[in-house]
Amino acid sequence: MFRLNKLTDYGIVLMATVARSPEDVPHTARSLSKATRIPLPTVGKLLRQLSEHGLLSSHRGVKGGYNLALNPKAISVSDIVLALEGPIGFTECSVVSGLCAMERSCAIKINSQIIGDALRDALDQVTLAALNEHMAPHQRRTKTKDSKEKDKFISIQPARVAEGVR
Repeated sequence: MFRLNKLTDYGIVLMATVARSPEDVPHTARSLSKATRIPLPTVGKLLRQLSEHGLLSSHRGVKGGYNLALNPKAISVSDIVLALEGPIGFTECSVVSGLCAMERSCAIKINSQIIGDALRDALDQVTLAALNEHMAPHQRRTKTKDSKEKDKFISIQPARVAEGVR
């Protein structure tokens, strides 16, 4: 299963929370921690990382805090993942050469790079603005066992999450 690490998940939640509010209202680490139920030290760490990568702008002073550095339509999920996890890839070797002893003889290296590119492209298509809107269910093509029957498209509905679970 492909899965974002917990800090990246929290970073996306924080960015979506900031994007939902008016541009001129700065967010403090404390207010974001309270709004998202993410522990304050974690929020502080993520805000610094997101700011260092140019996704948030920070303002000092009594009325200071954090705002989006760009329009929510200009920030993709892949931008956030890249800022918090580094390059997006299917396997380590598809991102950074020299990490695997099998790399020179790997039969799937090129295909792993292609899959990594597809993952990155998919995450590039989802903007921060879209995360705060109702998104249409994804249509996925499935193969049928009977060769006479046409392939079917199924709709993938989002999973339900229990209230208050993070």
